[in-house]
Amino acid sequence: MQLLLIEDDRDAAGYLVRALTEAGFRVDHAADGRDGLFLATERTYDAIIADRMLPHLDGLTIIEVLRKQGNRTPVLILSALGSVDQRVEGLRSGGDDYLTKPFALAELLARLEALLRRGQVAPGPETRLKVADLEMDLLARTVTRAGQRVDLTAREFKLLEFLLRRAGQVVTRTMLLEGVWDLHFDPQTNVIDVHMSRLRQAIDKGHERTLIQTIRGAGYTIRAD
Repeated sequence: MQLLLIEDDRDAAGYLVRALTEAGFRVDHAADGRDGLFLATERTYDAIIADRMLPHLDGLTIIEVLRKQGNRTPVLILSALGSVDQRVEGLRSGGDDYLTKPFALAELLARLEALLRRGQVAPGPETRLKVADLEMDLLARTVTRAGQRVDLTAREFKLLEFLLRRAGQVVTRTMLLEGVWDLHFDPQTNVIDVHMSRLRQAIDKGHERTLIQTIRGAGYTIRAD
């Protein structure tokens, strides 16, 4: 399973990365809040471990931003701030668990395993989306084309999911801005074009059949014909 560790203390981060790796996890590490938020937004993780006090952007702010974006990745907060009010504040900000420093590694692993077990519950009856030989598994957070795994960023995954849920329909720029970026205005940038181009490269490159299509003057669609 893939974890994101956001921790600015070099020694603590090094220790946790080694311990979590030895426990069988794959771990990405960010040394400040700004980089942590970027990774959490652009990549898909099974869980996030975040220090509360971080340079540039504190841990609670990261969680609040993720929750506003609809990101429900379980977050375990680490902090030297351990009063009842501080723990309550962390949980109310959107954190799923709160562990006070110093802590025992065995307890951290136990809490992490508990969070991951919760995350394995299906979000709804529809767990797979498919068009032709392209398939998305919403539980495993994986995408395959012709049986081959396709690696996507978190944003690309969300964009593809949006298209697949509307397979055969024309999806407009406004629909994408609201549904994928949660923007209710046009920022007048090429952000959609850039992400759509990257998604096409990942999905259609090397395949005879093109699934993602541009409907000139209208938007985009994904379909088998």
